[in-house]
Amino acid sequence: MGVIGLSWLITLPDVRLLAQTNPTSTALMDAREAQAKQQGRSIGRHWVWVPLSRISPHLRHAVVAAEDASFFTHEGFDWEGIRGAALSNLEAGQLKRGGSTITQQLAKNLYLSSERSLVRKAREALIARSLERHLTKKRILELYLNIAEWGKGVYGAEAASRHHFKKPSRDLTADEAAWLAAILPSPRRYDPLRKTSFLTRRHDRIRKWIDRHPIHTAPFADG
Repeated sequence: MGVIGLSWLITLPDVRLLAQTNPTSTALMDAREAQAKQQGRSIGRHWVWVPLSRISPHLRHAVVAAEDASFFTHEGFDWEGIRGAALSNLEAGQLKRGGSTITQQLAKNLYLSSERSLVRKAREALIARSLERHLTKKRILELYLNIAEWGKGVYGAEAASRHHFKKPSRDLTADEAAWLAAILPSPRRYDPLRKTSFLTRRHDRIRKWIDRHPIHTAPFADG
């Protein structure tokens, strides 16, 4: 790695600002809009920021179940998930699975490109570690739920709930929350109202996890 590449790797954003300040944009949003502009089209940005207390506990629960079941106990990395992803990538001969936690996904969406490279993953890991060091778990979850992509030009839980279910996110039912969580791996491809077999299987797995981990036994209900 050259000097420029090493500098890029170790020069990290100051995530401490996120403890009190909400981001006004993200790298993912900017990239999506730049890509659309290059293609001669425009996409809106449907984004409404809400505090964690105004996001349904059902959705918080479902997203953790779908994306990072050990979120509240790890320190930014799910080593079992990373091990599984590494074995899968080794077998495939390329970087396919990421094994990313919610914290890593937040780091990527806020600051990085979506390219699949070891250098980008290393930078993601360093930012994720910094997020875990300077922010609480609930703040990390609040940030993630507010910037996650949930459709073309749709970002955050509030916009997603209004777009897909025509209601504020605080009013989502457990089943609606599971459908929203189910589309997160490919939010521009899937729609919770068009229940494909893949989406239905994923939804059912999320509901089963939720049933085994009742909401009152985990840190989801408090805002």
